[in-house]
Amino acid sequence: RAAGAEPHGSLAMQSALFLAVQHGGRMERGGRRRSDAEEAEKGRMKRTIIKDWKTRLSYFLQNSSNSNKRKSKKAGKHRNYFRPSPEEAQLWSEAFDELLANKYGLAAFRAFLKSEFCEENIEFWLACEDFKKTKSPQKLTSKAKKIYNDFIEKEAPKEINIDFQTKNMIAQNIQEATHTCFSAAQKRVYSLMENNSYPRFLESEFYQELCKKTPITREAQGT
Repeated sequence: RAAGAEPHGSLAMQSALFLAVQHGGRMERGGRRRSDAEEAEKGRMKRTIIKDWKTRLSYFLQNSSNSNKRKSKKAGKHRNYFRPSPEEAQLWSEAFDELLANKYGLAAFRAFLKSEFCEENIEFWLACEDFKKTKSPQKLTSKAKKIYNDFIEKEAPKEINIDFQTKNMIAQNIQEATHTCFSAAQKRVYSLMENNSYPRFLESEFYQELCKKTPITREAQGT
């Protein structure tokens, strides 16, 4: 998991705030009308959530930029990525692959998964994508063992939710690693994200703001 402390409080509190903003309007249906003070508080919470998303994105985009050895020295780290236009953001709702293919979209989705405490799914998927591009047999074996230790074995620090049979198959395959060692597990995790996390991301406050014609704020996305 990427190193670095969270910039705004605990994830549990942020997740709770996120859910409160998402569902707060429904909880009072049939009850008393909210006062102006309560409406103002809701607005303040909403702005806090969006500001937190921007901070998360800045963190993940910088982290991704640091891994790009060819470009990070030539351009400012924050300048490698730009806030998408509403039209571009709306394309992400057409297909899960559209979201993953966009660097800003991928970082936004990763930040969302972190708020839901399941970031290991996208990290495993990305590790598999990198693994499949590896040409050196020696590196293939070492990467296979690292992925297994990080994501597959029992009590792994980022253990993903796959069945016991698939885990056993992987344990056998990495002894003589090939590019297909993790194919079944990666397919399973992809399907899990596409059918569960992806729809929730599209309904999230942050994504809805990205799709609006008016930007969230005039503040710089990366100073």
